[in-house]
Amino acid sequence: MRDPFAGSDFSQNSQRLRAGRPAPTEPEVGSFPDGSTSDHESVKETGTTTIGISTTDGVVIATDMRASLGGRFVSNKTVQKVKQIHPTAALTLVGSVGGAQSFIRTLRAEVNLYESRRGEEMSMQALSTLAGNFARGGPFLAINPILGGVDEEGSHVYSIDPAGGVMEDDYTITGSGLTVAYGTLEDRYEEDMSVDEARDAAVTAIKAAAERDTGSGNGVYIAEVTGDGVEIEGHENFEGV
Repeated sequence: MRDPFAGSDFSQNSQRLRAGRPAPTEPEVGSFPDGSTSDHESVKETGTTTIGISTTDGVVIATDMRASLGGRFVSNKTVQKVKQIHPTAALTLVGSVGGAQSFIRTLRAEVNLYESRRGEEMSMQALSTLAGNFARGGPFLAINPILGGVDEEGSHVYSIDPAGGVMEDDYTITGSGLTVAYGTLEDRYEEDMSVDEARDAAVTAIKAAAERDTGSGNGVYIAEVTGDGVEIEGHENFEGV
């Protein structure tokens, strides 16, 4: 007797099912991209050079102003890469712009909640730990910021790596221009620097990085953090610094 379904779509589906393929009524398991292709080059990145220096009287943070697409095209020349996130603390914007901006907004919100609930300002140790926890467990793409702040224990500068590592130091540099900037700052740094001296050293190091690093340039933003608060100013093309 002839099979009425022979050669039909139903027959072909039956053969595929018998070959070990999943039934059409069962959920199909998907897969993640293999990573062979990437949109990395279309992501806005800061490239950047950012510097944090701790002094007896406060903290100086300096950054360049350039954002790029894939490190090849300058997409913005006036990016403010340092933001106040606490009454006496500031954080740099390093890595992908979207990830860094989201990171800063999240930290600001948590600092405000902490102060509202406890009626006191968050210490720099607590803030740096919180930042490290967010960097390690949050959806923040490729960030490596510097946190600088002042509390009852003095001045503090921390570097926060993408894996959530938090390291405090007298001075630190992150970003694509760090090798040039470190060479300049190592020659100028002194333990008893004043805020003005630290400012001059940081700006000089940013200028040096901008000369050689394609991801850095177009000017400098400077944040001075003291027990009285945070002051941020920008200078395009390093004019008037």
